[in-house]
Amino acid sequence: MKMLRHLFSFILPLTVLVIVPIFIEDDFHLSGLWSAITGIIIMCAGMLIIIKTIHMFIRIGRGTLAPWDPTRNLITGSLYGYVRNPMILGVLTVLIGESILFTSLSIAVWSILFFIINTVYFIFSEEPGLEKKFGKEYYEYKKNVPLWVPRIKPWRPEDTPSNKF
Repeated sequence: MKMLRHLFSFILPLTVLVIVPIFIEDDFHLSGLWSAITGIIIMCAGMLIIIKTIHMFIRIGRGTLAPWDPTRNLITGSLYGYVRNPMILGVLTVLIGESILFTSLSIAVWSILFFIINTVYFIFSEEPGLEKKFGKEYYEYKKNVPLWVPRIKPWRPEDTPSNKF
């Protein structure tokens, strides 16, 4: 049952990264050699981020990446010490890589739309829910870790002045 719940949560990335691009792009063709290599490298980097965050959702968060089956524990370490939404940045990175690989303006526009939709969702739905669920722990995390632009050095809860005593 647990495995099925995690597999079911992959509906979201599969939809965003495969189904929507297939639906909106009617002429898939590879770009030139260097653009193709660049697109593939960017896509691979995004996939590594996605895989790492999914692993953290399962192991640390004890949940899935789907909003209908969220994590039970707040994740603030590793990639989450740099930015509050590494999963979405990973997905966005793959979409950008796809748009370069296939020289697709449609996928580039979808990337921008995906980013806007998620920004609105996080600000008005997910973050208020996390504030309610995790309280002071999430407020402290939110105060120290940016939503989209990663920090240079990762934040750790023990770095907070109120936790140094």
